[in-house]
Amino acid sequence: MALSFASLTNFSKMQSGVWYNGSITSRVAVRCCETGKEPPPKAKLQVGSPIIIVEAPKVIKTAASMPCLRANSGLIKPGDVGRIVSRKPKDLWAVRLSIGTYLLDGKYFKALELEE
Repeated sequence: MALSFASLTNFSKMQSGVWYNGSITSRVAVRCCETGKEPPPKAKLQVGSPIIIVEAPKVIKTAASMPCLRANSGLIKPGDVGRIVSRKPKDLWAVRLSIGTYLLDGKYFKALELEE
């Protein structure tokens, strides 16, 4: 993925130690190029989906009304299985594990494929 940025700002005089022009012209252009390697979609994940932990997070945060942030001292290990309880902004998920409900980033788990 390639990104390009362009920015233009015009300053004409110094006022109180800061260059100032009354109006500042800014322009930002962002362009994203398609590549052949796309990350796997998380579209299969929804509330109630089974998941498996693939990497143990360094810190964990409880999903209680009064959350607690602490170091993961072996509570959550790779291979643990749980279910998604809810979705939070920015790829953050509330996951119910055997030891409780925790907020985990999507990079620490994947959908569990169940065979029928």
